[in-house]
Amino acid sequence: MKTRTRTTLRLTLFLAVFLVRAAAQAAGGAVYLDPSQPIDVRVDDLIRRMTLEQKASQLINQARAIPELQVPAYDWWSEALHGVARAGRATVFPEPIGLAATFDDPLIHEMAVVIGTEARAKHDQAVKAGRRDIYEGLDFWSPNINIFRDPRWGRGQETYGEDPFLTGRMGVAFIRGLQGEDPKYFRVIATAKHFAVHSGPETTRHSVDVQVSKHDEEDTYLPAFRAAISEGKAGSVMCAYNRVNGQPACASTFLLQDTLRGAWKFTGYVVSDCDAVVDIYRGHHFAKSQAEAAADAIKAGMDNECADYITIVKDAHDYQPFIDAVKQGLLAEADIDVALKRLFTARMRLGMFDPPKMVPYANMPESEIDSEPHRALALRTAQESMVLLKNDGVLPFTASLKKILVVGPLADSAEVLYGNYNGTPSHAVTVLEGIRKQFPGAQITYQPGTSFLSEKPMTGDPLVEAVSAARQADVVVAVVGITSKLEGEEMKVDVPGFKGGDRTNLNLPTEEEALLGALKGTGKPLVVVLMNGSALAVNWANDHASAILEAWYSGEEGGTAIAQTLAGANNPGGRLTVTFYKGVEQLPEFEDYAMKNRTYRYFTGEPLYPFGYGLSYSKIEYSNIKLSSPELEAGNPLTVEVDVKNASTRAADEVVELYVSFPKLPGTPLRALRGFDRVHLDAGEVRHVKLALQPRDLSYVNEAGDRMVAAGDYLITAGGGQPGTAAVHADARLSIHGEQKLPE
Repeated sequence: MKTRTRTTLRLTLFLAVFLVRAAAQAAGGAVYLDPSQPIDVRVDDLIRRMTLEQKASQLINQARAIPELQVPAYDWWSEALHGVARAGRATVFPEPIGLAATFDDPLIHEMAVVIGTEARAKHDQAVKAGRRDIYEGLDFWSPNINIFRDPRWGRGQETYGEDPFLTGRMGVAFIRGLQGEDPKYFRVIATAKHFAVHSGPETTRHSVDVQVSKHDEEDTYLPAFRAAISEGKAGSVMCAYNRVNGQPACASTFLLQDTLRGAWKFTGYVVSDCDAVVDIYRGHHFAKSQAEAAADAIKAGMDNECADYITIVKDAHDYQPFIDAVKQGLLAEADIDVALKRLFTARMRLGMFDPPKMVPYANMPESEIDSEPHRALALRTAQESMVLLKNDGVLPFTASLKKILVVGPLADSAEVLYGNYNGTPSHAVTVLEGIRKQFPGAQITYQPGTSFLSEKPMTGDPLVEAVSAARQADVVVAVVGITSKLEGEEMKVDVPGFKGGDRTNLNLPTEEEALLGALKGTGKPLVVVLMNGSALAVNWANDHASAILEAWYSGEEGGTAIAQTLAGANNPGGRLTVTFYKGVEQLPEFEDYAMKNRTYRYFTGEPLYPFGYGLSYSKIEYSNIKLSSPELEAGNPLTVEVDVKNASTRAADEVVELYVSFPKLPGTPLRALRGFDRVHLDAGEVRHVKLALQPRDLSYVNEAGDRMVAAGDYLITAGGGQPGTAAVHADARLSIHGEQKLPE
C-alpha cells in the first residue's frame, strides 16, 4: 500500500512538472516557468523579458500583475507579530512583550510554526477565491526586534523587551519557525524590523535624525538584527523611518550596504516601512525630489517600497518615481534589476511559480486556522508569560474561598487581550470568564469600579458600587492597566499620561489608582492583575496590595491563564523583559538614544522591579555551579553547569538566567544576560542545567565600537534573576587571558 502511494505521488509530481514545462514551451520557451531550472536562472530569464514600467510596477508592496508574462499580482504586506493579523480569524497569542516573558525560545519557535501554518492556509483560501489583497500574502513584516530602550515608547509592546541578547534569541526562534526548514521553499518569509536604531517617539519618527554612538550601535541596537540574519536567516528586513547619524535608514549606506549586505552577508530583500521613502524627500529633506529619493533608496539597497503616492503624484502610478528616476538619469535600470532579482527570488522560494504539489507548505487546510491544538498552544504561551511581582501569601487562592469580587472594565474586555497588530480569534476568554470557570464553587461578583477604559455604558456611581461589593467579598481581584488603544503606533491620542501613541509618564492612570485605594480601604485582601504592554510604575500597589500579577496583553486564552495562575493550577514562571522603574524621573529624556542610565545593563538607580524578575509559588535553590575552566584564553568558548532544585511540594517552571559581569573597562555594562533556560521541575526534583557561552557571549563593545573579548576577571552568575538582587543564584569566577577583536 505504501509503495502504491509513493508511486502515485511520483506520477502526480511528474505530471505537474510536465504540464508546467509544456506551459513554458507554449510561452516561447520561458525558462522562468520551468521548476526544474535553478532559481537564479529562472529569475534572470524573467527579468530580461520585462519592460521598464513592468519592472517598476514590482518595486512596491502592491506589485501589479503582468498577464503577458503570467506573473500574478501580489501584495507584499502581511503582519504576524503574535498570530496572523488583520486577515480575519486566526489564533491570537500573547503580545510579543509577554511572549518574551516566557524566556522559552523553543516555545516561540513552536508558536511561529503554527502562525506560518495558518498563514499558508489563509493565503490558499484567498488565492482560490481569486484574491491577492493586502494581508493575504506570504511575506510577513514580523518580528519587531527593536530594543525597548524607554518604557514611554508605545510600540514597545511589539518587541521582546530591553535586552539585545534575549531579543536576538526570541527573534531567531520566531524567524526559523515561521520560515520553515525546507532547503528550497519557505513556509512564509519573516521580516526583521525596523532596521535600525528605532524606538520612538512616534510623533517625530518621520523626520528625526537619531544621533547614536558607535558603541551603542554595536552594543545595543544592532546585535538582535545580526542574530536574525546570521542565525535566523531571515528572508527580509524592513528599514526604518528615522535617520541614523544623518542618513535616512532606507537610504543608509552604513546600514544597508556596509552592515547588512557587507558584514552580515544578507542576500534577502529589504522592504521600506510605509512611506519611509516618501520621508527621504518630504520628512528628512535628504533628497530634492521623490524620484531622487526613490533612486537613493534603491542604490542603497532597498528593494520594495510600501507607499501610496496619490497625494504626491496625481494621476500617476504609485511606482512612477522609479520610472522618473531612470529617465532623469538618477538610477540605472540595472539597479532596478538587482532589486527585482531579490524580490522574484523570494517569490519563487515561496513556490509561487511552481505547481502546488511541488511545494511542501502549499494546500494547507482551512481547519488549521485557530484549531483546538493551536488554541491549546495559545493557552500555554499565556500561562508561561505570567509574571508574579508580589505575593504576601494570598496566592494561590484556596478552595475555601467562597466570595470573589472581580473589579475593573478590563476584566470584562476581550479587546485588551489582543494587543496590537492582531488577528481575530474564533473565541476569547476574558479574565472574568476565566475566573468564573476556574472557581465554580465560589460566588463570583463583578463590578466595573470605574468608567475609565470601559467599553460598556454605565449607570450610577461605579466606584461606590465596587466598594460596597468589596465589603461583602472574601478577596478582591482588581484588573487594571492600559490598552493598545492608548499605547501604540502613531495614534491620535492625547489624554493625561499618553500622547500620539507614546506615554508621558509611567504611572497607573489616576482613575485606576483611586479605584485601588478605595478597594484597599475596605480591609479586604487586594490582588492586582496588570494588563499592559509596557512597564508601569505601580508604586502604591507594591506597597499596599496583597499580590500583583503581570499578565500583559495575553492573547485569546489570557483569561484562562490568569485564572489558573490565581488558583495555582499554573505556577507562574515568567520573568520581566523590561525594567519597571519607579517613575519617569529616573530616566533620561525620551529623545536621547544614548544608553547611559537606560535598561538594567546601564541603569544605576534602584528599580521598582528589575529585568529578569519574577516570583514563584515554589522555593527554588541553586548549587554546585561549575565552569568548564576557571581560566580561559580569549576567543575560546565556556560551559557553565549548575544544579537547580525545587525545594517544595509544588511542581514549578524555573527560568535559569545566566549573567556575565565584566572587568571594569570603558564601555562594559554593569552586567549582561548571556544565556537562559526554562526548565520544569517536579516537587523535590533537582535538574542539572548546562549552558554554553560562545566567544561573542563573553565579549563587550569598547567606546570605539569594536567588539572585544578582554583580559581580566569576570563574574558568572546563574540564578532566578540578576546578581545584586534578591533573586537566588550561584556565582563563579572566571579569568580570561589575552584579548581578541571579534567581527561585526
